[in-house]
Amino acid sequence: MATSRVDEEIARLYQMPLADFTAARNALAKQAGPRGGEVKALQKPPVAAWAINQLFWKQRDVYDQLIGAAGDLRVAHGAVLAGKSGDVRAAGKSHEEAIEAALKVTLGLLRDAGQPATDATRQAIATTLRALPGADPPGQLSGTLQPGGFEMLTGLPVRGKPVSHAAAQPGPRAVDTAKPSKADAAAEKRAHEAAAEAERAVRLAEHAVRREEFEAARATREAEKAEKAVNAARAALHEAEEALKEAEIAAQSADEAKDAAAQRASEAEAALAKAQTRRRLLKAGR
Repeated sequence: MATSRVDEEIARLYQMPLADFTAARNALAKQAGPRGGEVKALQKPPVAAWAINQLFWKQRDVYDQLIGAAGDLRVAHGAVLAGKSGDVRAAGKSHEEAIEAALKVTLGLLRDAGQPATDATRQAIATTLRALPGADPPGQLSGTLQPGGFEMLTGLPVRGKPVSHAAAQPGPRAVDTAKPSKADAAAEKRAHEAAAEAERAVRLAEHAVRREEFEAARATREAEKAEKAVNAARAALHEAEEALKEAEIAAQSADEAKDAAAQRASEAEAALAKAQTRRRLLKAGR
């Protein structure tokens, strides 16, 4: 089985009813050739992850709004960390609203599928929605996620206040007894909060890249299918044209045969009439 076809079938695994996942995965593994081991290793997602996968496949606009809101929040935090203006509060509010909307739709998809929406499942869905995007390809979550922490700020530039030479190099009698001010504590808190969103934004960018790659691959497959369909249609048209020519030739031959038969019938009738006339004359002469 071609690699693109295997990828397409893997994506289809996460769209089918959860109860069918394992059997379908095992069947695909037998047909996937060199990628059979990779397919066999795919984990059946828990109910919460499966439900969010359905959100991607069946309510893409709601899913994209959530991912977009997460990206906007990261941009706002990045601006603050860079010492620029960023409305973190407004972006955070939009993100929360997108999470609530996605949670409502996801629970509805879960109910429509006949899956129980327990409190634990609801909480797992909400937590995973908050942590998106994840490392798995969109629509192919293999497990639930947890929002990241301060390590999410790794790699992002943080603009701080300049430190004077005197403060940086105290004299021999200087004693470091200063305590952090409330402003410093608030700044540290904001940095921690920004860190919690920074990695999420990185995940968003990675998710966007993976999604575009997936969509590009799918578009390529659709173009190949369309080209094959066009070629098949052209071949069918050529065959139809040839069949039409043959039918026209056959019809012309039939018309000519009909005319010839009519001519022979007319000649036969004339011969018959002549023979009958001759017979009457012979009888009369007797």
